[in-house]
Order: sequence, then C-alpha cells, then structure tokens
Amino acid sequence: MDTRSLHLFLTLTETLSFSRTAEQLHMSLSAVSRALQRMETATGQRLFERDRRTVRLTAAGERFRDYAKNAVTDWQQLLSDLRIDPTNLRGQVSVYCSVTASYSVLSPILAPFRSAHPGVEIMLHTGDQADAIHRIHEGLEDIAVAACPDDLPQKLRFLTLMHSPLRFIAPAFDCSVSRQLDEDPMAVMARVPFILAERGLSRARADAWFRARGERPRIYAQVAGHEAIAAMVGLGLGVGVVPELVLDNFTHRNQLRVLDNAAPLGLFPVGLCGLRQRLENPLVAAFWETAGRSYHAM
Repeated sequence: MDTRSLHLFLTLTETLSFSRTAEQLHMSLSAVSRALQRMETATGQRLFERDRRTVRLTAAGERFRDYAKNAVTDWQQLLSDLRIDPTNLRGQVSVYCSVTASYSVLSPILAPFRSAHPGVEIMLHTGDQADAIHRIHEGLEDIAVAACPDDLPQKLRFLTLMHSPLRFIAPAFDCSVSRQLDEDPMAVMARVPFILAERGLSRARADAWFRARGERPRIYAQVAGHEAIAAMVGLGLGVGVVPELVLDNFTHRNQLRVLDNAAPLGLFPVGLCGLRQRLENPLVAAFWETAGRSYHAM
C-alpha cells in the first residue's frame, strides 16, 4: 500500500503552504498540486480552500485529516503485526531532521542500517528542527532528529545520542555589532541586535537567560532554523544562539566567533524522537536500535 499521498496531505495540513510542502517532501509544486487533486477527486470534496495568499482546511478536509492520521497509524500497526522475520524487513521509514542533522547525526546511522536492512527505504524530510517534536506528536513522521524538550509528552520516546552546548555567536570581523561586543559583551547584550529562533529549545533557553538578568533582548529577527541564524550573524546583522553542532557544520565558520566570556546556556540534547506506538513497528524499531548501537560504539 502506498501511503505517501496521505503523508503529503498531512504535511500540507501542517504547513498550509504548497511551496513549503514541496520543499519538505522534495517534490515539485505541480506534483503536490496533482496529488491533492487526485485526493479531492477520490473524495468528491474540496479539501482545502486556497487563494493567492492563504491555504486553509475545509470541513471535509478536517474530516479527511482525521482519517489520514488513523489510516497511517493503522497501516504501520498492521505492518508490525504481519512482519515475522526481522532480518528481512521491507518497507519505508520516514525520518525528519534539519539539514545540519542530516549530515552530522544521521550519517553514522544510515550506513549500518542500510547494510543490515537493504529492503527498507528511508524517506527523508528536512526542515526546521523546532518542528520535529510536533511532527512526531501529530503522526506525520516515524522518527525525527530533535532536541529533547524539557517536558516530553508521555506518548513519545526519546533516545539521546549526543549533547551539544548552546553558544552565543557573533560576527568574527569588524562591524558595528562586533565593535560593541569588544567593549564588554555581558554589559551590552541587551543593546546589541539579536537573531533568535522563532520557537524551540534554543529560544526558550535564550529567553530564560534574559529573564534571569532582568533584561529583554533587542530582537532584530526571529527565524526558522539554526542554520539561518548562523548565516545572518555571519553577515554582521547581530548576535545569535545556536548549538555548537551547527557551528561545526557551518560552511562559513570563519565568519563567526563564539562569545566565550558569555554565561553558558546549557546543553542541547540531540537524539531520536518517536511515538511509542510507532516504535512497535519492526522497521521503526530496527532504525531506533541501529542508532543506539551506532552511537554507543563511537
């Protein structure tokens, strides 16, 4: 059974954007539109209202969303019930992660997993890591590379693979931002422009740091993705907060410097997240177990 159309529909209900859905699923805009048209033809109902500016679910679309979630979950459970030989698994595992994580976190997992389970196809979707927990919670993905939130929902499991310190970063070249920081970084933190994540663990930690100091940051921009923060800081636009893991994989690392004399923001726990129910699926369980073995051996 091909559940990719249902995954596409569920992704579109989250993004409410054809372009973002196409980007996340590595498809063309026309392919996304055609897939939706096929589903609307099959149901005989319009599932989304859309114009040049907005995309929103219709009443029929809301009912179809419930069906799609249940259908995907039931299909995964059926696969779990029917598969007997764990050494000859076949099927798909959907994995969500940021671009940085796809290189730095997934690489040690994919090679041994493909070697052990050549019949399993990895469907990789990339996007902002801050969306990872939500996408798992809503059943849109089997597994996500994510930062462990302070309060993990009970229906989820988390496998910690590494800890990456959160860092204040600034431009490494002469500009108005770096000149202010050269005086006394801690004294001017509330005055320099900040580029922060829209949401997620790094944003929560930064907000808590400023609250503890009784200050409010001067926010220049709120963006999706730590890679975007690093890029904007590298252009001299402000100070940012990112995990060290992102710095280690950033192409223009020489344009950035870590503010070593700034107070620490704590560790950024990185690992795999999945629904407890989905982990009963042998394919998902095999990926999870491979990840644990791969990082334990490092």
